[in-house]
Formats: sequence, structure tokens, C-alpha cells
Amino acid sequence: MLTIQQQHFLRSELLARKKALEVHFKHNDHFDLQRSQKDAVGELSSYDNHPGDLASELYEREKDLALNEHERFELEGILAALQAMEVGMYGRCITCTEEIPYDRLEALPATRYCVDHTPDRYRSQNRPIEEKILTADFRKTERSKKKESAVYDSEDSWQDVARYGSSDSPSDLEHPPSEYENMYADWEENHGYAEEYENFVGVDLEGNMTVYPNKQHERYEDVLDEENIMSLLGDLPAEEKDPYTD
Repeated sequence: MLTIQQQHFLRSELLARKKALEVHFKHNDHFDLQRSQKDAVGELSSYDNHPGDLASELYEREKDLALNEHERFELEGILAALQAMEVGMYGRCITCTEEIPYDRLEALPATRYCVDHTPDRYRSQNRPIEEKILTADFRKTERSKKKESAVYDSEDSWQDVARYGSSDSPSDLEHPPSEYENMYADWEENHGYAEEYENFVGVDLEGNMTVYPNKQHERYEDVLDEENIMSLLGDLPAEEKDPYTD
């Protein structure tokens, strides 16, 4: 059972929140929903407005409706909890009549249910029907091996298009490049190849490998020397080091 001190504390919390909600409703006129949308935005007419402006106003109106409904529901819960205090039923679940732990009441003074009988406890798993036909972003690299080519995939096609220009600006990237031509996502990734050694290693039809020294080869060797490893995948087993070095 709740002690007298606990009941007084919870009652004061409920009354304080009730007053705050009532003052909020009064000062903002229920999120300005008492007036029409045209009057709320101060427009004489919506006829000549840009469709984008109308969409923004509609979005704000829908948001205000949701916020107003949320606070109205909260106020109704507070009034129900105060009424339960008057009749001596506060602190008991209205479904199973078991006592609600004080820790839960302290966190949610207006609750009328225990944890096991809380309404809408489980989230719906129903997903929008649009998700069945929407495809992932071209920049996503997690692709099905059956649908993607190892030589040229959708990420490569995105890079081919984006390097001619995109809507990105320096403020959009965490590490913006020095050249504005590279102002698109994933610009620093290799273009036309996956690994650095593809720029200086060639294999003929008989499987013979040839290394062609160039700037990419020098940079690759510098990375290996700096990390003190035999390959970017890590150090090689002892029996493979000599053939690799040769």
C-alpha cells in the first residue's frame, strides 16, 4: 500500500502537470487549432501560394493536431488518476486490481495499469505497402550476389552519375574534399576498381602475374612498410613469405 507521504507526493505531481497542461492549452489556443489554417498562418488567400508552401503548412497543421491529441489524452489520464484517488482506487491496476509498484507510479503518476496489462504494449508489425516496391539507395553496397556484377555494380553507376554534379555542399559532408568537383557521397572510394593493387598488377591468360611500377604501386608499398605487414589483409604465413617477396 502507498504511504500517506507517497500519496501526497504523487497527488502534487499530478496537480502540477494538470495545471501546466491547462496553462499551455490556454496560452497557445490548443496549438492554434481553434482558428482555420488560413487564419493561423496569416494568409488572406491560399490560391497563389506555391504548392511547396502549402505542403509545409499542411505538415505543420497535422503535427499540431497530433500534439494536441497527445496532450489532451494525457490530461484525461491525469483527471482519471485524481478521481481514482478520491474513491481510494488509485495505485491498483484497473484490469487485475493488483497493486502497481511505487517505482512505476513515481515514473508515471497517471498510469492506471500494471506493466503486464498496459494497453498498446506491443507494436504493430504491419508495414506500409509501399515498402514492397521501394528499392534501396544506389549507394548501398549490400547487394545480392545474383543480381550484381562483381565488375560493375550499382555503387559504381552512382559514382559515375554523381561525379558530374549533385546537390551536396561542403556543409553536407563530415570531411569535405579540397575540390568542389568531388562534392558527393563516397567520392573518395576507388572508381572503376575495388583494390589498389588492381592498378599495377596484371595476369595473362596463362596465369602469369606481372607488376607494373607506378604511383599507385609506390603508395601501396609505403602503406605495407608503414604497417610492417606483407599484405593489406595482414602478415602472411612463414611458408608463403618467400614466394610473395619473390
